[in-house]
Amino acid sequence: MSLRRTRRTALRAALGAALGLPTLAAIPSYSPAIAAEMRILALGDSLTAGLGLPVGQGFAAQLERALKANGRTVRVVNAGVSGDTTAGGLQRLDWALGDKPQVAIVELGANDMLRGLDPEKARANLDAILAKLKNSGVTALLAGMVAAPNLGRDYERAFNAIYPSLARKHGVPFYPFFLDGVAGNPELLLPDGMHPNERGVAEIVRRILPAVERALTEAARAG
Repeated sequence: MSLRRTRRTALRAALGAALGLPTLAAIPSYSPAIAAEMRILALGDSLTAGLGLPVGQGFAAQLERALKANGRTVRVVNAGVSGDTTAGGLQRLDWALGDKPQVAIVELGANDMLRGLDPEKARANLDAILAKLKNSGVTALLAGMVAAPNLGRDYERAFNAIYPSLARKHGVPFYPFFLDGVAGNPELLLPDGMHPNERGVAEIVRRILPAVERALTEAARAG
């Protein structure tokens, strides 16, 4: 370095000190933190799959957009299969876990109920799903379903008891009714009267979002 450059450098340093400015060495380098992407597995039936909806308007897509709007770095994997039962969800769980999710939303049981299948078998299947998720280090959010009244009081009582009891058993976050605020509202349903339309999905996402946020926080703490 020439004598002239040395003098200029010294002069700048002296001027900076006089003005209370930090020297270049004192200025910390800035490296923006990049949050690791968290993957959410949406394991369900047609309510998750987005039956009858345009691409990008189903549950997984709308949930991902809502979480990103809240500042979350996430990818929501649509593992919904129309017509699937709890048995079907259990059978394909190993394959679905190939995406290495940190969180799984379990939305199954509606088709078991609509077909009048034995509630105890649905319970056993959901129990096995939650156990497998736990053993895989995945935080589960259990989304409940309620039985139609026309199936009789005994069936209704047995079926509706499945979800809260399993949530307690496995200690997982619990959202009592996936179609809360949507079921029975024709403005939020497709013409079949069963599946949510785009607005219905948006309402589901709005209501379940706090529970998903809590599950993501729990999964992040678990590591």
